[in-house]
Amino acid sequence: MNEGEFFALLGPNGAGKTTTISILTTTLLPTSGSVKIGGYDSKSQSNQVRRQVGIVFQQPSLDLNLTAEENVRFHAILYGLYPWRPAYRLMPAGYQARFKELSEILGLKAEMFKPVKRLSGGMKRKLEIVRSLMHRPKVLFLDEPTAGLDADSRRNLWEYLKEIREKTGATVFLTTHYLEEAEEADTICIIDGGKIVSFGSPEDIKKDLVEEYLLVTPSDPVALTRELESLRLAFKPGREFKVQLNGTSVHSVLKSIDTPLTSVRTHLPTLEDAYIAVLKKPDGSD
Repeated sequence: MNEGEFFALLGPNGAGKTTTISILTTTLLPTSGSVKIGGYDSKSQSNQVRRQVGIVFQQPSLDLNLTAEENVRFHAILYGLYPWRPAYRLMPAGYQARFKELSEILGLKAEMFKPVKRLSGGMKRKLEIVRSLMHRPKVLFLDEPTAGLDADSRRNLWEYLKEIREKTGATVFLTTHYLEEAEEADTICIIDGGKIVSFGSPEDIKKDLVEEYLLVTPSDPVALTRELESLRLAFKPGREFKVQLNGTSVHSVLKSIDTPLTSVRTHLPTLEDAYIAVLKKPDGSD
């Protein structure tokens, strides 16, 4: 991963996503190979690696009996960022400034001194992100960060995460079951059974695995058949003709067809289409 990159790790349950994050964040040791985060080796320099990363776990890890701010303060103290103080007003100015900055970015300013038990699920997730960013990590690991959130909360959370990436330059490493969340990733890695089965940009993965085609209904099927054959366009006849694009633009294909068409539909692959195609491969090959 490169600095500032948005990287998504996808795979079915049991594929090894959480295990991978555990290894990358030094909570598990790799059985072979090596891992470097921010230039530090995860085995021999685990303390330095932990200072480079922030983690939002799949399962919530907040103390519900504390306020939102107290959760953040104790995390910062445990990281050795600031000396312990019994109240927010006694904390150093640096802590207060960072706390205010992140709570404003994530839209939690009005909630930060409320007990965590009174916060909604979306607010709790945002609080975990605030806590994970206090020490300015170079890599933010998000393990199913929107699990259990409603659609509106998921959308809002991703808007804030986009803003955080822009303002802090942090690299984001995501695992998710919501494939639309990975559509904006710079790089996607799909694993199954602990093995990489596809790797690349969303566009590359979709292009390599899923067809792009037009579905057209001609007024004269015979005439369209002859025309498509003369144009050397791959197609499958029927009530709707399935015309392969094969890298050609929709506009150029339609412009080349003279036969009147009564309907035109474009099928452009989604990441979900590509994901399903990858996992259906019996040998797991690319």
